[in-house]
Amino acid sequence: MDASSSSSCIWRYNTFASFHGPDVRKTFLSHLRKQFNSNGITMFNDERIERSQTIAPALTQAIRESRISIVVLSKNYASSSWCLDELLEILNCKENAGQIVMTIFHGVNPSDVRKQTQDRIWDRFQRNLDDEAKMIEKIATDVSDKLLATQSKDFDDIVGLKAHLTEIESLLYLDYDKVKMVGISGPAGIGKSTIARALHSLLSSSFHLSCYMENLIESKANSALEYPSKLSLQEQLLSQVLNLKDIRIRHLGAIRERLHDQRVLIILDDVTEVEQLEVLANIEWFGPGSRIIVITENKAILLHHGISDIYHVGFPSQEDALKIFCLYAFRQTSPPDGSITLLECEKIIRIIGKLPLNLHGVGVEFRGMSDDDCNLFVIGFIHHSLSEKSQALFDYLIQCSVLENGRKTGEPPSGDLTKILADLGEEIGDDLDIELGQIYELAYQAWQTAKRIYGWE
Repeated sequence: MDASSSSSCIWRYNTFASFHGPDVRKTFLSHLRKQFNSNGITMFNDERIERSQTIAPALTQAIRESRISIVVLSKNYASSSWCLDELLEILNCKENAGQIVMTIFHGVNPSDVRKQTQDRIWDRFQRNLDDEAKMIEKIATDVSDKLLATQSKDFDDIVGLKAHLTEIESLLYLDYDKVKMVGISGPAGIGKSTIARALHSLLSSSFHLSCYMENLIESKANSALEYPSKLSLQEQLLSQVLNLKDIRIRHLGAIRERLHDQRVLIILDDVTEVEQLEVLANIEWFGPGSRIIVITENKAILLHHGISDIYHVGFPSQEDALKIFCLYAFRQTSPPDGSITLLECEKIIRIIGKLPLNLHGVGVEFRGMSDDDCNLFVIGFIHHSLSEKSQALFDYLIQCSVLENGRKTGEPPSGDLTKILADLGEEIGDDLDIELGQIYELAYQAWQTAKRIYGWE
């Protein structure tokens, strides 16, 4: 299943509980529901549904509209055809919609339950009659963490992201039960970190542990990396993976000792040296099914570390570059009516290139501008990109009699224009960035805009 499919679902309930009523409804489940209410976690309530031999349509719908299904395995759960029908629907939603499934063993031992799942993604809670309150608090905390980790909408509007994620997921081969390392390379400002963050948001809930470790560039390693610095890097990684502060280790085998039996997702950003990977990412240190994603500008680092599955982030297409620019400039994927034209946006992109960081930097300059301010900004931006001779011609046209006469009549006299351009053409020749007519058009547009702004007659 495409892991991104769950992002398109609309969840009506946070949780759905599948349970055998006589075993737990008035005891454990009522306490769990009360704790969930205190934590702001919604749970589907089935009390008004009439029991029958087959699962009611309302229950099927509720399962499909729940982000997390909690299966309470009690003594008589497996003897209920109703419960088994619910379980079948839950597993179907897990497979096809990315639903999270958690199991709670209530009054039974896990070993007593046949056909245990082998993918190890279900969280297991063993009921302890002497400490049920703490167990319920732990369940509520875990559910809250999973809801916060999987409902991010931070990356929904990023142009071209879905195509990147699809390609990288194919390299990750998530069904493969061995450890796998994948690299992401590309120039600075191309969007590597954004893609990696989206991957972490999308996939982290499918792993026992996960972390996104950034700013590795600030702890740049080299061939003479001191032993204490190596320990410090491993302490940072373990602190983030285990969500524990101030971890202190005494040797470089600590990562293997703590994570060799854990299915982890680790993303290392801004890797600048092979030595960083040697300290943090040995494929033998992590449990089956783990995935390590390394982000760097230097593809050679990945190859040197034995990472052959590499996704290179290329420049966006012209169409996507235009959407990126307009989203930052106008908060929509095309220029609004009355603002600068599509052609002018395309001119800007040709000048600044299609690097997303540049599209962002220039795009945000347009926010809050009036239409005339936008026009002047575009003109100034294009003027700044011209060669010295083209700029000189532009400046001359602004001051020449063509525009002075045009200011009175409303239209530039073609005779004067023809003479000026002919004279300048003989003097300048072909040493211009754009054609003479285009330079004139640009200058005339600047003059008309200035007249509107300053009220010149």
